[in-house]
Amino acid sequence: MKSEAFLNEIRQAAGLRRAVLRKIAVEGREVVFHLATDLRYSEEDEAHARAVCAKYVPEGFAARAKLIKSVPDAESVRKKIADILSCKFPAAAAFVSPQDIEVEKDEGGGRFFLAVGQAERGQFSSGAILDALSAELQRSFSGTWFGNVRAVEKAQEEIEREAPPPAEVVIAPRFFPVTEYAAIDGGKPKRAIYIADLTDEATDITVCGQITYLQERETAKGKPYLSITLSDGTAQTRISYFTKKATLEKARSLKVGDWICLTGDNEIYNNSLSFRAKALDFGKPPADFVPEARPSRPAPFEYKKVIPLPASDYRQAMLFGETPLPQDFTQKEFVVFDLETTGLNNTPATGAMDRIIEIGAVKIREGKICEKFSSFVACALRLSPEIVHLTGITDSMLVGAPDIADVIADFYKFSHDCILVGHNIMFDYKFIRHYGEREGYLFDQKMYDTLSISQEVLRLSNYKLNTLADHYGFSFNHHRAYDDAFVTAKIFIELIKERKSLPK
Repeated sequence: MKSEAFLNEIRQAAGLRRAVLRKIAVEGREVVFHLATDLRYSEEDEAHARAVCAKYVPEGFAARAKLIKSVPDAESVRKKIADILSCKFPAAAAFVSPQDIEVEKDEGGGRFFLAVGQAERGQFSSGAILDALSAELQRSFSGTWFGNVRAVEKAQEEIEREAPPPAEVVIAPRFFPVTEYAAIDGGKPKRAIYIADLTDEATDITVCGQITYLQERETAKGKPYLSITLSDGTAQTRISYFTKKATLEKARSLKVGDWICLTGDNEIYNNSLSFRAKALDFGKPPADFVPEARPSRPAPFEYKKVIPLPASDYRQAMLFGETPLPQDFTQKEFVVFDLETTGLNNTPATGAMDRIIEIGAVKIREGKICEKFSSFVACALRLSPEIVHLTGITDSMLVGAPDIADVIADFYKFSHDCILVGHNIMFDYKFIRHYGEREGYLFDQKMYDTLSISQEVLRLSNYKLNTLADHYGFSFNHHRAYDDAFVTAKIFIELIKERKSLPK
């Protein structure tokens, strides 16, 4: 990496051998490199830094090295460790408070110790968390930092059994008239349901929206069908449409960007709700269509259980050659979120809803990740071995976690007036919609799905989250809510850079 090569050269000077790069600022035609060191440095060291910096600026720019003498105290290091744990390892952070972190400084950096209970010691036994903490500290503070774990006795609370959930709010679905109708199958629909409200079984119902993804496929028996992702501005859904001989060529002429309406049944298939399209025609919402807002409880005045914290991308990267973000992106705020749940059932129509056990989210403002929201959620049910294996979350991690009523209220406040973003967002959205409605909070924001955007922008073998992360060179701890949300946010930013504008 350029940043590593840059620091290796900077550290050739005696007074800068433990220097770190705090930031790079562009001031007119001058690039200022802010370097911190805990050692006494000389004029020769400053001259060396200026010469190295000059090698790493684009032609036509001047370079300036600004050296800062920085000797961190133990409290600063302790706070940094707590922040890194909360950001990158929320499961571990649940068991390590700032009071559990001990820091010992020495001339070359220092050591830190995490006091954890015997039951949680296994989370740190591989050394991956300690290695990551050491690496991050060495990016922020001068010197070399080593970590270790100290096992201590910690009281374990019993899992509390939650009270029965309150009666659910029943909210009528919304519809809009279909305009500019043109027949393909001749379904002749008059109105379409909001895709965001497509949460119950229904027959002879129409959805209407713009095609954001389209692919022709074949069944095992060789019968052609279209896999379509449709968005109406309230949400999006994926639908399979089986072509007919009489309309096959018209259906094949469809393309991404076309407005269509599909009439059929929203029914349970393979234990989940699925829309089975029987007729496909052209049609769109009215030209002046603005989604009707549903009356919701106002956002809470203050956070009750989950306090958002500042967040940023810890990677130190050179700032030159970055593709600028489009203006329609930088002028909006987004909340990118992900959930971990006890199972896959996200609609009451197919039985008892599964529970949310973790919510992770980040806020993007002015094109930058700026805040994080992360919390476990109390669960009265024992987690299945499959969920424990998939997520690494155990029953003991949920002891003392806030109830979903409090977490969903805080998440509503965090995401209020922001556009929601997720990977395969409708899966997670149905959970927050359901549990939000139970408390009177109606999540009606515009949504973007990095899955469908990536299908439009990239040509990959598949569009799974880990595949996209590999494509952009991002590493993360998959199947943990905050980690998934954080990497999804970074992927979202990269996709919009390539797309050069937000989807309509």
